Amino acid sequence: MSAVTEGARLSGPHWRRLVAALANKDARTAYAQIVLGAKLPDVLADLSDRRRNRALAALLESGLVEPTSAADELQASEAIFRNLLAQQPRRQAQTGLARFMRLGKIERYPANMADRRELLAWIAGEAVEPGEHLTEKQVNERLLSYTDDVVLLRRYLIDLGLLERTPSGSSYSRPNET
Repeated sequence: MSAVTEGARLSGPHWRRLVAALANKDARTAYAQIVLGAKLPDVLADLSDRRRNRALAALLESGLVEPTSAADELQASEAIFRNLLAQQPRRQAQTGLARFMRLGKIERYPANMADRRELLAWIAGEAVEPGEHLTEKQVNERLLSYTDDVVLLRRYLIDLGLLERTPSGSSYSRPNET
C-alpha cells in the first residue's frame, strides 16, 4: 500500500463521515475520478501530495472507497450506501390518527369513513374554536398547517358537518354541539 492508504482508519460507515467527505471538494473530485475508473496515480494528480493524501484519507475513513486486491489501487465501495440504509431504524407503525399524518400534515385521508370523520373532527376542533366565526381566508390560513390542499380539506369538513358556512360563504364556524 502507498503512504496514502497506510494507516487510514477503515471503520464502518457512518453517514456524518460520508457527508463530511463529500462536502470536501477535493474528496468529492477524487471520489468521482475513482468511480469513473481512474487509476490511483491519476486521481487528483494536479494537487499537492498533502491535499491529495488528505482527500483520499477522508474517502477511506468514510468507507466511500476501499483498497483493491491490486497494490496501490482504490475502488468505490459497492456496499456503503446499502450498509448505511441498513443502519437506519425501521419506522415504527403509527396508531390512531397519527397513522394518517406526517410531520403534522395529512399524509393521506383514511378510506374508512369512521376514521376519516375522526381525523377531520380532530382537525376542526384544533383549527376552529366553538362559537368562533371566521372568513374563508382565515379558515384557509388555519387549515394550511394541516394540508397544502385547503380547498379539499375545507370541503370535507363542510360535507361532514364539522364546519358550517353561511349561505353567502362569508363566514365559517363550528356547528353547535347538541
